[in-house]
Amino acid sequence: MIPTFLADINDTFWFPKQASTFAHDVDWLYNAIVYISVAFFVPIVAAMIYFTVKYRERPGYKGSIEALHNTTIEVLWSVIPTFIAGWIFWQGLLGYLDMQSPPPAGTEDIKVIAKKWSWNFKYPNGAESPDLHVPIGRPSKMIMRSEDVNHGFYVPAFRVKRDIIPGRFHYSWFTPTLEGTYDLFCSEYCGDNHSTMNAKVYVESEEAYAKFLAEAIKEPEDIVERGKWLYERKGCKTCHYAGKEGSAAGPGPSYNGSWGKPVPLVKGADASGKETLFDEEYVLNSIMDPDRQRRKGYEGAGNMQSYKGQLKIEQVEALAAFMKSLESETPPAKK
Repeated sequence: MIPTFLADINDTFWFPKQASTFAHDVDWLYNAIVYISVAFFVPIVAAMIYFTVKYRERPGYKGSIEALHNTTIEVLWSVIPTFIAGWIFWQGLLGYLDMQSPPPAGTEDIKVIAKKWSWNFKYPNGAESPDLHVPIGRPSKMIMRSEDVNHGFYVPAFRVKRDIIPGRFHYSWFTPTLEGTYDLFCSEYCGDNHSTMNAKVYVESEEAYAKFLAEAIKEPEDIVERGKWLYERKGCKTCHYAGKEGSAAGPGPSYNGSWGKPVPLVKGADASGKETLFDEEYVLNSIMDPDRQRRKGYEGAGNMQSYKGQLKIEQVEALAAFMKSLESETPPAKK
């Protein structure tokens, strides 16, 4: 086996820090393949250069027209790589089976919903968040589904990746070993704003994780703060701008400076080039039936999904209050 210090060189070179129980074995095999490749590449290229110089064509030299043959060498360069490739396959298979085996008892089961272009994580106590929180040292099981197209759950620090195909449930599990904040990406191209479908993974102590769950289940009492809370947790912020002036705009219409202003519409269920006001009714229609009053100029921004059945009317009212609070904010330039 390769020494541990060689397997851990990725902490500062090949990969991010190892933060799960799977990471060491994945890195060990990757580094083994790299070292084996170098061990063959260097002498082969050195010999090639040496032979090119030593046996170069010289004036008056006549080479043999017959092909040279050495059975021993040909057997060696066929048999040895075959054994090495077989060993690499076997080690990779063992690692894959470890990841695909049923998780141990006592997992923290978290539902993962992927959709263009955001993540939503639902916890056993009913809490939801746009970023993933998991306890350190305890296996976490992801129960994943897609609401639209193919997505991919990928956490580089955990060395965990799993494709999510619509119409099916997919599962993945891991045991975090290092507290900290890590990147989570969608690893399958899922449309125009695929690059924005990112999230964070927070690996926390049991105490911090329990505190997060307790706080995440509570909606703020203030209606504007509740709207902002929903905006951040229901995926709105992925596409709709509602930040400070100078922040990057999203692919969808901005909330800033929009309240009470006319909104030009494209042809839809009840719109044919008309205008409507950005008010409570428009917000309700846009959330529950996005195609009913589709905003002109954003036809290429992708299809917003309906939140009917996912949000209560009181929550829609809170979102509207939050948008209204941004009336004086300056919207950014459209991307």
